[in-house]
Amino acid sequence: PFKNVYFTGIVRDKLGRKMSKSLGNGVNLGEQLDQFGVDAVRTTMIFASPPEDDVDWADVSPAGSQKFLARAWRVAQDVTSEPGVDAASGDANLHKLVARTVHDVKQLLDSGKFNVVVAKTMELVNATRKAIDSGPGGADPAVREAAETIAILLSLYAPYTAEDMWHALGHDNPVLTAGFPQVDESLLV
Repeated sequence: PFKNVYFTGIVRDKLGRKMSKSLGNGVNLGEQLDQFGVDAVRTTMIFASPPEDDVDWADVSPAGSQKFLARAWRVAQDVTSEPGVDAASGDANLHKLVARTVHDVKQLLDSGKFNVVVAKTMELVNATRKAIDSGPGGADPAVREAAETIAILLSLYAPYTAEDMWHALGHDNPVLTAGFPQVDESLLV
């Protein structure tokens, strides 16, 4: 009934020991959830390493994920175009980057490389932020497309931030009803 067996790695503490309840060396996730929020902790856990590799929790920081999610959320706040605009009439480079990102993310999801999905989303956030700050600006249709795509990608691992972004972008329906973006194959050449 399964396509393949998937073994996950081990989370290790500061001393390199396997974290376990019996050893009493686990991370107090309740404190981290209170301090950083569930989306930041979840993003950190996914971004830390491929699922099959071990993770050294001492090297992991939800603060970085929290900053990334705040940066993504600000992208949505800076979009000024209306929903439904034709992204092809916007910044061509950003429009192509969105298509490439969606194409790559589909392949990465199929191969279980979830940490790279987060990295691709980060790259798209940075490119969109650059387009807003020193490019065509928040009114550009490609910027809206990128922001909506970011919200959809974030919904895979940071659903609360994604939902806030989606509503800030002027949508009444939940982000999960948007479906995965379709790619124009001609933009990938």
